[in-house]
Order: sequence, then C-alpha cells, then structure tokens
Amino acid sequence: MIEIQQVSKWYGAFQVLTDCSTNVRKGEVVVVCGPSGSGKSTLIKCVNALEPFQQGRILVDGVSVGDPKININQLRARVGMVFQHFDLFPHLSIEENLAIAQRKVLKRSADEAHDTAMRLLQRVGMRTHAHKFPSQLSGGQQQRVAIAMLFDEPTSALDPEMVNEVLDVMVELAREGMTMMCVTHEMGFARKVAHRVLFMDQGRIVEDCSKDEFFGNPSARSDRARQFLSKILQH
Repeated sequence: MIEIQQVSKWYGAFQVLTDCSTNVRKGEVVVVCGPSGSGKSTLIKCVNALEPFQQGRILVDGVSVGDPKININQLRARVGMVFQHFDLFPHLSIEENLAIAQRKVLKRSADEAHDTAMRLLQRVGMRTHAHKFPSQLSGGQQQRVAIAMLFDEPTSALDPEMVNEVLDVMVELAREGMTMMCVTHEMGFARKVAHRVLFMDQGRIVEDCSKDEFFGNPSARSDRARQFLSKILQH
C-alpha cells in the first residue's frame, strides 16, 4: 500500500531525512517511534504530500506522491491524517466537520455526505455528539472524530483517561484491517496492535522489524534503540 524508497529531505542545509526505505502492506499497522526530532512526523507527512522531499520515491497504492502530474486532492481523498494538534473547524458541528470534505473534494451530495459522516461517527462511538461543536467535546472525543489512516502522535496532548479512549478506537480500526502508520510513544499500543516497528534516529530508519523482535529481543537492536527502550519501558 505504501512504498518508501531511499527518501531524503532537507530544510535548507539541514538534512532531516536520510535514505529512508520501507514498505507498508495493505492492512498492516506500522508504529513509527524514536526520540524527538528524529524525523518521524516529517516522514509520514511526506507520504501524504504535506511535505516535499528532494530525493527518493514514495508510492501510495501505486501512485507516485512526488510526481507533479498527480491530482493531490484525489490522493488525499484516500489517505487521511490525524495530526498531533487535530484542529477541527470550530464553527462547524461535528457532523459538518466530517461532511464538508466529502462534498468539496469527493463531490458527494449533502445526503450522501451526511449518511457517511453519521456512519463514521457511529464507528468511533460519537454518533450521539454529531450536533455538537468541537468546543463542547473533550480532547479525547475531538481526537476520536479526527481518527483516520495516518496518525501523528494522536495521544500526545491527552490525559491518561482520554488516551485510553483514543487507543481503544485505534485498536478496533486495526482489527478491522485499516492500513496505518502511527507515530507514537505509546508502547503499550505498539505491542498490542502493531505488526512492525520502525525506530528512527537523526533522520534515519535505524530499525525496521516485527514488534516481537523489537520488544522481545532488545539485545539484537542497535545501541540507540536499546537506550530508547530502556527509558520508555520504565514508565
């Protein structure tokens, strides 16, 4: 579903990604972890063409993300992203937040967009809140509204109870076969649903292995990954 081939990216003279390569199969859940500033968020933003990259190739379901000829709106209609700061439209109801892109981008009728929005809200346990505005919801409820295919630290700004609300929905989506790349420090979630773990450091993919290999055989990991695991698994 996602092919990342030798991708490198610079911000001016600073290289933020260096020769990153991996594949994500359809229905696979890949957790991307690593220290702050390691390039995790930049990598998944490149997948959705939210960030340009200067070298390499990214294919999403066979479509080349870096190709200037592609219809970027059509690509983003199939690849969703939940940001660390999710920013729902404050002046629209929850149902309207989910319907507006369907009408503007997918050209669906108002009725079809409404029906799809309500079905999706039902899926994440938020149907009864459809008429509310974002300011009337908790942080966990807002984040559940925003859940889609790509995740960028979706629980980072939430308190522990809200974290569980969001992770429960993500676990259910994983069980239903959604393809996901998730940037997270929630190692419990990674152990529960990830098929593979990517560990990044200084813009490079240092580890790309199954979750069992990553968590179950730390002695075989790189020095940097062992340091990371020794700190994060203490808490």
